[in-house]
Amino acid sequence: METTVNQGEAAGAPQGGWTVLIDDIVEGRWRDPQTGKTATVPYESIVIADSLEGREADLVAGLGLGRTFTIVADHATWGAMGERIAHALKSLGPVRTVLLDHPHADMANVAVLTEKLKGAEGVVAVGSGTINDLVKYVTGLDGRRYCVFGTAASMNGYTSTTASITLDNGLKVSLPSHAPAGFFVDLSVAAAAPTYLSAAGFADCLVRSVAQVDWWLSHRLFGTLYDNAPYLIQQEDEAELNRRAAGIGRGDVAANGYLYRVLTMCGLGVSFTGMSNHGSMGEHQISHYIDCFAGDRHPGTLHGQQVGVGVLTMGRLQRHYLENAAPPKMKPTRIAFDSMVRRMGADIARQCFDEIKPKIFDDAAIGMLNDKIAEIWPALRQELKAFVIPVDEMTQLLKAAGGPTTAQELGVPVEFYREAVVHCREMRNRYSFLDIAADEGILEDFARGEV
Repeated sequence: METTVNQGEAAGAPQGGWTVLIDDIVEGRWRDPQTGKTATVPYESIVIADSLEGREADLVAGLGLGRTFTIVADHATWGAMGERIAHALKSLGPVRTVLLDHPHADMANVAVLTEKLKGAEGVVAVGSGTINDLVKYVTGLDGRRYCVFGTAASMNGYTSTTASITLDNGLKVSLPSHAPAGFFVDLSVAAAAPTYLSAAGFADCLVRSVAQVDWWLSHRLFGTLYDNAPYLIQQEDEAELNRRAAGIGRGDVAANGYLYRVLTMCGLGVSFTGMSNHGSMGEHQISHYIDCFAGDRHPGTLHGQQVGVGVLTMGRLQRHYLENAAPPKMKPTRIAFDSMVRRMGADIARQCFDEIKPKIFDDAAIGMLNDKIAEIWPALRQELKAFVIPVDEMTQLLKAAGGPTTAQELGVPVEFYREAVVHCREMRNRYSFLDIAADEGILEDFARGEV
């Protein structure tokens, strides 16, 4: 396992370097203090350093990816780091470049990249969300190991074992894939990237509070899987990152270091649980709805920017319930399939409706659910409050980092954003306070207050 060197690291780096704890997790030394279980994650090398200049070839060579190399980048990431890596890797063997033109992480680009990578031996992705997801998914189809050099701290998917891909019918989903053999971060490159990219990544980290509330709610009501390990490994870094939120907006190296640590920890959490629930609940559904159905109303904002606004929406909705000593009382679920077809199209509507059937409750089922929530609400309410970062505090943190905090600031039409809040729960079978509010009959009124 390759680790960072401490000499010359930015002031404020954690004692032991940027990969302290991460090294223990990757090498199988970390044990969950609550269960005693040893973590097992499918990574060989995670390196985060103030600078990787001069180390690129050694990092890739240590993975044994092959004797020839293909670098996948787009025009922006080629200029940020790709050209430098291509030059460095020539010392190892022949280097070929696949330069994608404004790619999207969809099945059309999967097909294009699959063709371009035929016969490629050592595949090296240089970029962030789109580039990593495309290379991850394409190499995962045949099990080819790859590595990624991150160029911006814009999302938490670098170390996850899933890829966010838009299907041919327009539905964006998380598809099972594999992890990179190596994940390498040059913090000087990340800090020099446009700050809106790091602000989007910060928003993806701010998710923790509202996602944990939703996930624990689902666990307590239905007995679904819940695992605290993803939260345990990131809690200290999350607090330090939040203290440095303003540094994200300034392009501060140390702030980006803590941002990358939390993003990395969140991705590692998927390896512990086999799912992304710890960092993706109601707030992500809002963003997915925008990406799938905005069409020409989409302002071109990043996933993380949309998630950040969704976090604040979910924070306000959760606050409504957690401030109320009386338990919610729900009615049978009313989801009109014809309405889904009008908004989503027949193909996506059918796929989503089949997905959400387990959370469509008739009179008998909703009666039992109401009894359950009434019984446990006093205790559950206190349990959930323990996870909360107050929404006003989250708003200030997101502003300090340079992220949008409202639909208006995103550039998403307000009426469409409200539609996303009301109907995004129809996209996947993850139970959140959106479902409670909808079945209680207050979600539309709540959404009218979102701007």
